[in-house]
Amino acid sequence: MVKREEVIRLEDRWIAPVFQRRPIVAVRGRDAILWDADGREYVDCMAGYGAAFLGHCHPRVVEAVKAQAEKLLACHGSVYAEARAELLRRLELIAPEGLGRVFLSNSGAEAVEFALKAARKYTGKREFIAMVRGFHGKTMGALSATWNPKYRASFEPLLAGVRFVPYGKAEKVEEAITSDTAAVIVEPIQGEGGVYVAPEGYLAQLREICDRHGIVLIFDEIQTGFGRTGKLFAYQHWNVVPDIICLAKAAGSGVPIGITLAKNEILESLSIGEHSSTFSGNPLACAAASATIDVLIEGRLWERAERLGKLFKGFLSRLAEKYRVVREVRGLGLMLAVEYRFDILDVLQGLLQRGVIALSSGTRILRFLPPVSITEDQIEYVAAKLEECTEIMERERLKS
Repeated sequence: MVKREEVIRLEDRWIAPVFQRRPIVAVRGRDAILWDADGREYVDCMAGYGAAFLGHCHPRVVEAVKAQAEKLLACHGSVYAEARAELLRRLELIAPEGLGRVFLSNSGAEAVEFALKAARKYTGKREFIAMVRGFHGKTMGALSATWNPKYRASFEPLLAGVRFVPYGKAEKVEEAITSDTAAVIVEPIQGEGGVYVAPEGYLAQLREICDRHGIVLIFDEIQTGFGRTGKLFAYQHWNVVPDIICLAKAAGSGVPIGITLAKNEILESLSIGEHSSTFSGNPLACAAASATIDVLIEGRLWERAERLGKLFKGFLSRLAEKYRVVREVRGLGLMLAVEYRFDILDVLQGLLQRGVIALSSGTRILRFLPPVSITEDQIEYVAAKLEECTEIMERERLKS
């Protein structure tokens, strides 16, 4: 087994320096616990940036991947595949009404790339409307619809014709529409932007605007899909169905897969060869996704996410009531954020030292994307450790 120091040396030597690193060498995971090379355990509220929603190494997913690995690992989309059909059969049961075609890819960014291409092909138009704080990926097309200048600046010029409008203000979308607008892309809950939940009525207004102008409405549910927010898909909180929905992350329980679901007429506008991928519908990824869907549906795990999310949010909300350094708590289900009034680097590091892995959004927002397998005791532990770190921040701020 490679030693901790050697793992760090090798990754630092060879991996492109594009990740903000934590000094952890992960070797094993189960449910909501991650173990490092020193044998220390962490309550993992990052869970592969939301990918391991069922928990690390769910036995049903592990079993499905093992079984598929022994049968077939590679099968291009030009050949029909049993594992792919099994996934499609499950998607047929859970897909939003009217979204009867799918393209399978390898990541959330790819799911978005295809959605943008499909919207252009279907409408014959070229422009897009995206949201301030919106995040859709870092490949060139998805990045063009991603708002944050820190991701964009080094790679411009990007895709032309993307207009950004304030999130939650449908009237600004209406004002930004031109005769060449192909699509509006929006997250029902902005994840990377800081866990901002769509205001009541907002998505319904977008649906009406897009219908009236003949514009494709794209929901990016890469982070919210497959149970995290307390519904199987986040659009169900508002009963608004888009024309295209982009999914990934939790879909494969850690095995890379992207899913773009769309109306028949949108995807039928594409011709053979206009879009494809070597690994589209890869058998291993399909087997993992099929097992994930089975576990979700059989256990109605979105209901568990709703219940645990309310418990977790309750603990976080008490921090906001108690400490002035906490500005706001936001989120739905197990997609939560705590916004502080000051830089949270010390809080992140303090949590890590106390055996909790969390995420950030910018410099002042702490995010939690725990797996649905997290226990009530583990949530209480995380909340207690967060309170310790918050209290230290409060004391330091009172001194200054």
